[in-house]
Amino acid sequence: MNQDNKHALEKAVDAALAGDWQAAHEIAQEYDDSFANWLHAVLHKIEGDNFNSRYWYAKTNGKKFADFSDAREELVALKTSLKNRANE
Repeated sequence: MNQDNKHALEKAVDAALAGDWQAAHEIAQEYDDSFANWLHAVLHKIEGDNFNSRYWYAKTNGKKFADFSDAREELVALKTSLKNRANE
């Protein structure tokens, strides 16, 4: 993941945390890495589209639909994971 992708995905997570599902989804769709796919999965979970959410979870590095019951907590975990990749 390059810094541009990381920055964009952090922006998308912030948008999702602020309740702007559409903006977050538009950004998530632009990337195809495990973090973007994880974000995409969470966004569809928020939307209530569990079938599509599970599809995107299958494209992550081992994340599962049932890992988090609270989408906000999952977004915070995703954001923390992105921050931990500061030098990638």
